[in-house]
Amino acid sequence: MESSHVTMIGSGVSAQTTGAHYNAPVQVDSSAPTRLDLGGGTLDIWPLYLFHPGAQTVNVAVRLRAACQVTATSDGSVSVRSDDTGHTLTAPRWQALDTTGENRLLAHIARFFQIDGIRITTRAASPMGAGIAGSSALTIAVCAALARWRGNHYSPDQLLTLAMNLEARTLGIPTGVQDYRPALYGGVSAVELDPLGVTRVLIEVDTAELERRLVLVYSGDSRSSGLNNWDITRRHIEGDGALAAEFGHIRDIATAIRDALTRGDWTELATQVNREWQARQALAPGVTTPTIETLMASARSAGAEAGKVCGAGGGGCIFFLIDPDRRAEVCHALTDAGARLLECSIDTDGLLVESHDA
Repeated sequence: MESSHVTMIGSGVSAQTTGAHYNAPVQVDSSAPTRLDLGGGTLDIWPLYLFHPGAQTVNVAVRLRAACQVTATSDGSVSVRSDDTGHTLTAPRWQALDTTGENRLLAHIARFFQIDGIRITTRAASPMGAGIAGSSALTIAVCAALARWRGNHYSPDQLLTLAMNLEARTLGIPTGVQDYRPALYGGVSAVELDPLGVTRVLIEVDTAELERRLVLVYSGDSRSSGLNNWDITRRHIEGDGALAAEFGHIRDIATAIRDALTRGDWTELATQVNREWQARQALAPGVTTPTIETLMASARSAGAEAGKVCGAGGGGCIFFLIDPDRRAEVCHALTDAGARLLECSIDTDGLLVESHDA
């Protein structure tokens, strides 16, 4: 007989602990949501937030999930496959996994857990290079699945730290802290950043009303945040005063965005999201492209009240705040301009892990 055990990490239920007679399940499935960053992004990279007291990011988890399945192999080999790219990497033992190729993130994670005889398969609902933290959500999902397979117990903070550090090891540069928290917990939240550490705070908001005002599209152009964010971080550390001033503006706007969400003031929220987008362009002109500008103009002409590129920009996704009564016009204008509409429902579940036992 087969049984299953579902864990909702975001609800505070952790994975089962290792025991002397722990038997691996026959299959583990996990998934985690991606996110929209409403404000404060890039400041979540250490040590940038230390230079701006009161720094925080504000984000919304969305139900475009990254998923992972772990099963056993019959010959003791280790196999990692991305269904999205079609790339498969196989090695006779975990020590032989190549950490330089297409599946290098999965290889780094598998090598950390040191498990032989498994097949790891991943898939993502979001496009590649979308700017909505798909790789961070995937890292959380894979780490949680392999921890369950081994019977390891990780606290939420340990899982967050592990995912962040393994992704940084893969990229070869520092990563921010905000993207892993929507993946783990879901919901609408602020991530407060100060010398004592990082604190996630759930924002009480009418999620149904917020959903009615959100439209998310993919521009068709993939982007990569790592080098953009690292260049900005380096310039700040080296004393670029104008850049530091822009980060001060971004910090203050994030505070205003959080306040508007808390009050349910949708008009003010749109005003502050527009300010965030303007500050982003002043911070790094490469954040926008001709394609993005075309989509922004098309949406505004159809009645969108605000728009902002997700993540570091230069392509990827754009979200818009709209009058719910103008949704049809805005969506038609965006698709006519070449954008791909994406699901944008708010995900309050966070990380889900399900194990199937023989």
